[in-house]
Order: sequence, then C-alpha cells, then structure tokens
Amino acid sequence: MNPKVDWFFDKATQWQEEYEKLRIICLDCGLTEELKWGQPCYTLNNANIVLIHGFKEYCALLLFKGALLKDPSGILIQQTENVQSPRQIRFSSATEIVKLEPILKDYIYEAIDVEKAGLKVELKKTADFAVPEEFKNKLDGSPALRAAFEALTPGRQRNYLFHFSKPKLIKTREERVEKAIPLILSGKGLDD
Repeated sequence: MNPKVDWFFDKATQWQEEYEKLRIICLDCGLTEELKWGQPCYTLNNANIVLIHGFKEYCALLLFKGALLKDPSGILIQQTENVQSPRQIRFSSATEIVKLEPILKDYIYEAIDVEKAGLKVELKKTADFAVPEEFKNKLDGSPALRAAFEALTPGRQRNYLFHFSKPKLIKTREERVEKAIPLILSGKGLDD
C-alpha cells in the first residue's frame, strides 16, 4: 500500500468499503499502487493497468486495455461509444465485489499479460470519425479554418468532433462550432 494513496480511501464517504475491497484485490495481483488523476491507479513497470473510481450510482474498476480482454463473464462495460480502449467493471455493493473476487483477479491477471505482451489497442484515426455537417460547412467555406484544424493534434481534432456532434439540436451544434472557431484558428484545443 502506498501511503500517498491512503487519503483517497480515508476521504471517501460513499463506496468506502467497496474501494477498500477493490484495493486489496488489485494489490493481491502484484501491482504497484500510485495516485493518478486523483484516483488509485495500479501499474506494472509504470504502465497503467487498472484504476479505481466512483460515481453516484456505482464504483468501478477501469481496465486501461479492457478492449483487448476476452470477457468470458460479460462484465466489461464500454463507458460511452467514443471510449476506445478502457473498459469498466461496475459495482453497487461490497457483496458483489466479494462474490466476483476470483473473476476480478482473472481479469486483472489477463490485463497484466496483455501489458507484458506489449499489445496495443488499435485506435481509430481522426479520419474515421464523422464530421458534423455544421462543422463541415464551415471547413468547406474557409481554407484558413481547414488548415488550422488540420494542424491540430489528432487528439484535439477528435475532442472538437466529439464536442460538436454531441448535441441533438442543430442550433446547439452550430453554436458550439461558432464558439470554437477562434480557438481552432489560434491553434488551441477545446480544453487549452
């Protein structure tokens, strides 16, 4: 146990018992405990294997390369359609965790084997993502905007495409595009 991570477990009001059980399971698998993104993260040779995190309705183990795991128990969850590599295993009680402990360890050991084998998730390229019509029209009408967008890193491009395509209303998508144009032209990402 890493004392730097203790504060996470000590401060938890919801899911405290569940977090403690997940922590023991991860440590039993021989992983190194670290604090990343304010969450307990378990690594092998500095490579992220699994993360413990919680939400209002559940707590979860996040397996960073979960898309590469076999999932014979059918418990891996893709958080959203845009999440490519990680997969979650969700819990709503400590009893569930205790019942699943041997299966959880099998999944973590498989994740360790995936990392040791150097396997990588084949990520979609930015070109594989749909460009919302509202943004496509702006790109077609402005060579400067197209050049600025193409000069952004692939991650920034994807972030904009996700952001633009999320709203259901055309008006909201148009507003998002308009608001982002100055950022794109200045070479900045959505979160810069």
